[in-house]
Amino acid sequence: MPPTTTYDAIVIGGGHNGLVTAAYLARAKRRVCVLERRAVLGGAATTEELWPGYKVSTAAYVVSLLLPEIIRDLKLKEYGFKVLPRSPSSFTPLEDGRSLLMGPEPGLNEREIARFSARDAKQYPRYEALLERVAAALEPALSSPAPDLLPLPPEWRQRNLAKRLRDARVGWQLYKAMGDLGADLPEALELLTGAARPILDRWFECDVLKATLATDAIIGAFAPISAPGSAYVLLHHVMGEAGGARGVWGYVQGGMGGLATSLEKACKDLGVDILREAPVRRILAGGGNVHGVLLEDGRELTAEVVASSVDPHLTFERFLEPHDLPEEFLAAVKRIDYASASAKINLALSEPPQFISRDREVDEHGLGPHHHGTMHVGPSLEYLERAYDDAKYGRYSQEPILELTMPTSVDRTIAPPGKHIVSIFVQYAPYHLAEGDWDSQREAFGDRCIEVLARFAPNVPGAILHRQVLTPLDLERTYGLTGGNIFQGAMTLGQLFSLRPVAGWADHRTPLGGLYLCGAASHPGGGVMGACGKNAAAEILRGV
Repeated sequence: MPPTTTYDAIVIGGGHNGLVTAAYLARAKRRVCVLERRAVLGGAATTEELWPGYKVSTAAYVVSLLLPEIIRDLKLKEYGFKVLPRSPSSFTPLEDGRSLLMGPEPGLNEREIARFSARDAKQYPRYEALLERVAAALEPALSSPAPDLLPLPPEWRQRNLAKRLRDARVGWQLYKAMGDLGADLPEALELLTGAARPILDRWFECDVLKATLATDAIIGAFAPISAPGSAYVLLHHVMGEAGGARGVWGYVQGGMGGLATSLEKACKDLGVDILREAPVRRILAGGGNVHGVLLEDGRELTAEVVASSVDPHLTFERFLEPHDLPEEFLAAVKRIDYASASAKINLALSEPPQFISRDREVDEHGLGPHHHGTMHVGPSLEYLERAYDDAKYGRYSQEPILELTMPTSVDRTIAPPGKHIVSIFVQYAPYHLAEGDWDSQREAFGDRCIEVLARFAPNVPGAILHRQVLTPLDLERTYGLTGGNIFQGAMTLGQLFSLRPVAGWADHRTPLGGLYLCGAASHPGGGVMGACGKNAAAEILRGV
């Protein structure tokens, strides 16, 4: 019989949320073990040397939402964590040779937008100010467990007085924050619940500006820009301060895995045991409580607390037996929507993409300011809508939406001299295909994305040295993301805040005593923010 090791807490999954949970528990003098299925830490926020000399952020690619208090509390900068800001931050080329360049440089947005619309150039600062006011009102709600505010049947969960008082206090704080928005409240509610397209149509007349902004509304979602709820994602681009200022998205020096590396160092200095290549077979439970985990290799680890940073499907349907959970809870878990239409393509290039709209603005190395930020292939609202049309019928988009980033424009430590890494986030690639499967369609899909990109940057096909195509099926297989959903469950209105992951269990707890959720499946959801892990640790330490 393999030896049993006892801990105060076991964390399943070595992604950034799992590592954050472990670090905060260890700061509170708990003995903690992190179990990671793969050989590399970071979950979807990782760096891998796919080809010799190329350190690729294989899945997640930029950071802004990471809570500043996590960086401070865990001393991540002292452990090497560094964010490289992107300026300019956004570039949208058109096939007619024009383009829109945007970023934090004073006056840049007004000058660029004015080339298309003087009216929109004046409107844009007001639009940004509204989003920032709403984001500022919401951000405190990200930093604490979500309250259970609905009048749910008492048999679903017994809530003691302390829990009810905490929920009431958080609910009241959110009520006051929304009240502070004053006359902006109706627009704030529309941003939280409405569709991106009508909002952008009301604010602006310039199609390329609307398309640039609308792309942010559907990243990671299986929904068009006209779908209710898509506007909520617009707020994310002005949230977070990991880049040094509000809404400044940046590259992690050395690749996204630099965050996991700094978190690992913090965890180890706090005494956390981290086991790689240690997949979980079963969460051990009995008598209404967890007792530990059983690993695939037969090892058994015991603990009174297990925090799972993997999604609810894996946690509740694979790692537990049906009889371990109440019937109504398991039914709610099975209803969680994992619909996804996202894919990722990673390229090693011999030279930067040369866009026809900016080919005269590059230096002797082929680099220009537009390479620093996100390069959008999605020139109009109609283009974005039609990209979705294919996916809703089970086909990958023939005219896909492409978001390109080239971290080598600001970080020369991740590729050989003169070479570049380009990551392409693609919409729409549905998990379920109407014909064939992803294993047979993968390379044809990658080819089509490169063909579309070549209309805007003709040199790219001939500059490709290496290519990796990650379909939704690959995202599921590699990173344990059910359905390939990068948020561990769709970020729709019915799966946010008090309803995430399911109604009645929004505070990271579960019907099993000692079992908690600490990943993106819990509040506040997806994104490299660490709030899920931090909030879960606070709830664990609170106890009953």
